[in-house]
Parts: sequence; C-alpha cells; structure tokens
Amino acid sequence: MDTTKNREGDGQVMLVQSLPQFFELLNLSFEQLPDDLRRLFHGRGCCFPGLEQLTADWLQGQLLIGLFKEPSDEFLQQLIEGLRTFATTSLWQESKGLSIVIQHRARERSPIEVVIGEFNDFSVAQESGLKYQLELGKNQNMGLFLDMRYGRQWVEQHSAGKRVLNLFAYTCGFSVAAIAGGAEHVVNLDMAKSVLSRGRDNHRLNGHDLSKVTFLGHELFKSWGKVKKLGQYDLIIIDPPSFQKGSFALTKDYQKILRRLPDLLSENGEVLACVNSPEVSSDFLIDGMAAEAPALRFIERLENPPEFQEVDSDKGLKVMRFTY
Repeated sequence: MDTTKNREGDGQVMLVQSLPQFFELLNLSFEQLPDDLRRLFHGRGCCFPGLEQLTADWLQGQLLIGLFKEPSDEFLQQLIEGLRTFATTSLWQESKGLSIVIQHRARERSPIEVVIGEFNDFSVAQESGLKYQLELGKNQNMGLFLDMRYGRQWVEQHSAGKRVLNLFAYTCGFSVAAIAGGAEHVVNLDMAKSVLSRGRDNHRLNGHDLSKVTFLGHELFKSWGKVKKLGQYDLIIIDPPSFQKGSFALTKDYQKILRRLPDLLSENGEVLACVNSPEVSSDFLIDGMAAEAPALRFIERLENPPEFQEVDSDKGLKVMRFTY
C-alpha cells in the first residue's frame, strides 16, 4: 500500500495555460469511457508539463479530480469553470455522471469540494467484474489503488488452489482477486484493523466464503511466528507503503521481509514484490532478493496499466515476480 508518493513534479507550479490540454484529454477519455473505475488522466507521471499535480479518476458515475499541490486561485477558478462547462456536454450526459468533485490532497484531511451534482462518499465500484467499497473524502486514499489493476488481474489468474499470504493487505484487493481466482485460502495481514474490516466487506460484496480468508490485525515484524504457523504459502504478495510512521521504512525494512521468504514459501512458491516509491528503482528489489533470499529467482516485472504513463518507468509502480 502506497500512502506517500513524492514525484519530481511536486516542486512545479500548476499552469493555467496547460488546462486546455487536460480538458482535451478528458474529452477523449469520455469518448471511450470504460465500464470499470479507471484513472483517466495521470499528471503524476510528469508527461504533461504544468499538470504534474493533477489527476482525474472515473468512479462509475463520479469524476474525482485530485490536486496534489495547492493551486493558485486562478488555476482553481479556471479548473472549476472548465469542469462545469464539461458537465454541460453530451459526453457527460451520456456517461450518466452523478457528480464532479475535487479532492484537495495538499490540504489537511484532503477535503472534497463538490463542483456539480450530488457527492456519494461511500460508493461501490467495480473492476474486472469484482466489487470494492470506496470511501471518499475521509482520507487521501479511496480504498483501492488504481495503478495496481494489472497486479490484481495477475493474482486472480494465478491463484487457483493456492495458499496466499497478503502482506500490508490494506482493504484486501489482492485477497478479493485471489479468492475470485479459486485460491484455497488467503491470509491478510495489516496493522490497521479498520482497513481489514473494509477488506472483509469487500469479500462479502463479492459473495466470497469468509472461511477461506484470515484477517490478522498485527504489526508484521512482531508476528512472524503467527504468519509462519498459518503457512506454508504458494504465493506471497508484498505491497508495503513507502513509509509508515513507527512501523515501516522502505529502504530499511523491506530486506527484513525478503530474508524471511524461504521459510514461508512452499516448494515452487512465488512472490509478487511491489514498491511504489519513485526514489528506488526496480533494481532495489532484484538486488535485495539476490542478497537476502538467493534461492528466489527474478522472473519478470509486470506491466503497469497504460493510463499510468510515466516519463521514467522506474519512477512508477514496480511489481516484480520471483519464484524458487
């Protein structure tokens, strides 16, 4: 789970003269609007000068605009006026959109500003046929990381009959995908019991048998004994935050997890190791695994969804597959 994601563009100012490009791309996205929830505009990849702090997500009826830096008054005014104009177009009407909202990610508690329509802060959305409970306007993150779409699809396609360990489980998106793919059992671990409760709700939304799912609300580094007792695992997923105060620092603590893997994996077991910090490259995981768990061999890096275009691919999400 990535809760802090600093990008090269974070020091740059949002430019009013770049907004026409944003609205042009937004219109193009709505001409081929997906049925699922989806990122429509990804300024965070630094491919659109002057728009590095801007994102747009389609949440199946709600258009969520993310501002990752405090904009100038002029930029915000022009953005709101442009969104209100967009709401009068046939593209918006045909989408059956209910609301357009702006989330001010740079402000305390990341508040929501409603531009048009009626905002639903507790909505259910769908991805690849699976349902997820979203919660908007309370925290920075809505409950599902959209850039991990291909990762969840891979897990669903490769979980049949397997015992799965999902570390830093957050709202259990990987677990939902694994059970949907026929996993024998999934163990979810996250120190935040509230997000695991949401994960339980996500499984219920999809009609899953909860006897096949275990939820551990524990701090990982104090729980290795319990985790090992519930193993061995055919697939281990590691998707930590870049930093979690008092419990996890990426560059210091990831290696502690890697060195435990041989004791937890079954014969021919696989690992999906993820990192979403622009500060480290994919070599961080490849070299780290070679040093801490040399019995595991690097197989491939999964592709990221095309809507998450990056000027430098190593600045974006890295999802790396390893096996015995």
